[in-house]
Amino acid sequence: MKILLAITGASGSIYGLRLLEELLRAGHQLTLVASESGLEVCRYETGIELTDAETLKQRWGLPEANLTIRAATDLWAPEASGSAAPEAMVIAPCSMGTVGRISAGISGNLIERAADVMLKEHRPLLLLPRETPFSTIHLENLLKLSRCGARIIPAMPGFYQKPETIDQLVDFVVGKMLDQLGVEHQLFKRWGTAD
Repeated sequence: MKILLAITGASGSIYGLRLLEELLRAGHQLTLVASESGLEVCRYETGIELTDAETLKQRWGLPEANLTIRAATDLWAPEASGSAAPEAMVIAPCSMGTVGRISAGISGNLIERAADVMLKEHRPLLLLPRETPFSTIHLENLLKLSRCGARIIPAMPGFYQKPETIDQLVDFVVGKMLDQLGVEHQLFKRWGTAD
């Protein structure tokens, strides 16, 4: 599957990185785009630079993985056109500023334009909002996007699998995103399954 993954400036870049790793391991064709603040937050939270595809692939021991990195300012990228749109797009984490601009139909950068394309082409658009608490404006924007076809997957880990590490909490949320993409995984134990 051809997937566009965007990382914006909300806290929680670990979710996007973990999803990127799982999708590359599963053999999907990934394009990564980070907003300017997404680059800064990821660097601050994880020490990871999102500017070089080869370095990221080597990080996970996946030199043959299909990963392209695009600048958020690149409105000439194929992903900005309905005729070359990816099969799915995920914004993880998704800042409330990004949510607001997408819900208003503003396409000021590649992330916003690609999200607009996904909505108009009725293709999967997954948003991982990472904010708390939500204001009424946040909730109204998320509801509007949900009504337009976006799937809202908040960073809310489950605890029935009795997580013991932060990685397990992250994997639960990433697993929920993979479920929405139809990608099989073993990131968490499903409710009602045997130990």
